[in-house]
Amino acid sequence: MTRPPAAAGAAGPGAYVLGVDSGGSGLRVALGRVELPGPLSTTLCAEPVRTGPGGIDAGHLLDQLLPAARELLVRASASTTGGAPAGEVAALAIGAAGMATLGDRLRSELPGAVGDALGVRRLALAADAVTAYAGAVGQRPGAVVAGGTGMIALGTDLTEWHRADGWGHLLGDSGGGAWIGRAGLDAAMRAHDGRRGGSPALLDRVRAVFGPAEALPGLLYPRSDRPAVLASFAPEVAACAGADPVAADILRQAAGHIAEAAAAVCPRSAGTEVEDGEGGEVALTGGLFKMGEPLIAPLREELARLLPGARVTSAAGDPLTGALRIARALAAGDLRLPLHPTMLFVPQEHGSGQRGGTTVCDEPRTG
Repeated sequence: MTRPPAAAGAAGPGAYVLGVDSGGSGLRVALGRVELPGPLSTTLCAEPVRTGPGGIDAGHLLDQLLPAARELLVRASASTTGGAPAGEVAALAIGAAGMATLGDRLRSELPGAVGDALGVRRLALAADAVTAYAGAVGQRPGAVVAGGTGMIALGTDLTEWHRADGWGHLLGDSGGGAWIGRAGLDAAMRAHDGRRGGSPALLDRVRAVFGPAEALPGLLYPRSDRPAVLASFAPEVAACAGADPVAADILRQAAGHIAEAAAAVCPRSAGTEVEDGEGGEVALTGGLFKMGEPLIAPLREELARLLPGARVTSAAGDPLTGALRIARALAAGDLRLPLHPTMLFVPQEHGSGQRGGTTVCDEPRTG
């Protein structure tokens, strides 16, 4: 995978850029300018974009994105004098959950549609892990761990992407919210049965949150949002960890899984040379890490063991910030993050000299 060359005819000062973050909580849109950090304004479309047999529904995304973008442009034009003419958008970057595996319709339908509707000169379509990376680290080499209900680690040396986990709660997401919640519920049910490894403290929390423990299977198994329900119990595990050794051990195991994923993708562990004494940057982003020290303290210990010298940081920005940063870099002809056909795709006709996704390897390296 190669670094994309600079775009020809970069947008000048005053041009607008749009960043989009599409996830389980809805569609967020931010409007900015090429030369200014941060957004001018943002808006939220609370309905999540639908996913069907053909993947992410491009039409449904457009139905929400276009009115939101026009509203932001009108609002910006009304609040400024001079600068870019109303409606002039130099670049748009869309980050979407499921883009890597379910984004075929977005990649085939969106370039022409947004070009016709908004006059966008440059477009980037990214997996949400990539926008999380751009928000957390920017365009520097490093790694990001995005933790919420699930867990994924993504790293780059600015030559190629390296991914670990993010395979969903049945196949992985080890150390994520659903993993922690499920482990906590298992410990509670062990205590209910009198089996080894049980936690009376977590059993008390199950009863307080869900009701009788024996009713839990009937509450959980029919749910289509089981990962979110499992993850909702993770804060209870963290709350018990200070006094309950079983809960504390669950978080230590989670920290180990997270650190292993980070080590698998961090540029140094992927064989990239780093400066003396530098172990690379590992940024933590997502609601999982709001659990604080019960998880962060063992995670720092594990990262220090697996990645000596690594700088562990909090994310500088969220995935919406990352989408806006990608759009700004694309507009300015300075996109340094590596292109990829499913992770970070820039259609050739929209790239103004950048190489599109078909010129790079089919899958990000894992491990």
